[in-house]
Amino acid sequence: MLGITNIDPLKFNLIFERFINLERVSIPDFDIDFCMEKRDKVLLHIEKLYGKNSVAQIITFNTLTAKSVIRDVGRILGYSYVFIDYIAKLIPFNIGITLEKAMKIEPKLNKLYNKDIQVKKLIDISKRLEGLIKGVGKHAGGIVISSKSIYNFCPVFKDFENKKLITQFDKYDIEYIGLIKFDLLGLKTLTIINKCIKLIYKNHKIVININNLNLNDELSFNLLKKSNTIAVFQLESKGMRDLIRKLKPDCFEDIVALLALFRPGPLKSGMVDNFINRKNGIEKIYYPNKYYNHKLLIPILKCTYGIILYQEQVMQIAKVLGNYNLGLADILRRSISDKKKNDIHIHKKNFIKGSKMLCIDSKLSLKIFSLMEKYSGYGFNRSHSVSYAIIAYQTL
Repeated sequence: MLGITNIDPLKFNLIFERFINLERVSIPDFDIDFCMEKRDKVLLHIEKLYGKNSVAQIITFNTLTAKSVIRDVGRILGYSYVFIDYIAKLIPFNIGITLEKAMKIEPKLNKLYNKDIQVKKLIDISKRLEGLIKGVGKHAGGIVISSKSIYNFCPVFKDFENKKLITQFDKYDIEYIGLIKFDLLGLKTLTIINKCIKLIYKNHKIVININNLNLNDELSFNLLKKSNTIAVFQLESKGMRDLIRKLKPDCFEDIVALLALFRPGPLKSGMVDNFINRKNGIEKIYYPNKYYNHKLLIPILKCTYGIILYQEQVMQIAKVLGNYNLGLADILRRSISDKKKNDIHIHKKNFIKGSKMLCIDSKLSLKIFSLMEKYSGYGFNRSHSVSYAIIAYQTL
């Protein structure tokens, strides 16, 4: 093990091609969590290692949203606060809402636009300015490291507060010009764990190796099954505690699954209920059935009761049944996740062709590919889920 992470990828069946894939076109992101109190030390170390002029924080652009542009334009036009506030509050709080969409959704806004000259003037000017950049900021954890001085690759400016360089290209342009983005995040839970270990040693002279805990501790799982998870990392929200009560997790693999299941996609799709029923023996799983269409699927989907829950499972199915290598399997996973229709069509043909080498019927391989296509939209990165499950278990 290189020590980049304390998690053994072989033990947890993590796929190396998720980390480095020679056939991948786009540049990978590096998202790393550090103790909040020591994150600054990491940044100083990076600057010392690569040079101050080779390390920069990444710019963010604050744009005029539907609500903010109404308030700003209304203020410039000299309209009263009450009037501006009333119009702004008519705009729904939907993600990505625009003035155009707001007028279609909210009848009152459309009615006022057609009847009131002041409202029409306010909205017409606001539409022209909507989406423009209002100001700049810096990414919470995003930094970029270059081989030479950063200003050889992109324009920069300096933060007057801490004298740090900031790129004038956003994270998308940074990737486009070939630089790699690093997200160095401060995680409060890691700080708390570190303080607890020090306190245990100070008060009881017991040395705790947090990376060598028994992952089958009965007392910990008794707490978990009772949904007694207040202050437990990632497992403390009301919705998560309700899910824990239904699932009745009794092994570490169930914690990994919990973190992958508790997301809008799986919760809306019905797969969470299927997972719970199969875990608790309400719905029996056997071979052959609609979830185990082929015996080669059993070792891949056994840990998730026949459900494709992780993105890595899509890759494994492509490798085992479609004769893909894991590099191409990662490309397939990305194509399905990004809903690239042309690429998916090509992969479908290749998967069927590859499965024929294992004497798998074309109709069956098409059925399996359709399941991959259906569930991979909800699939979660198992590597991420295992990493956070470890921290959750440590805080139980």
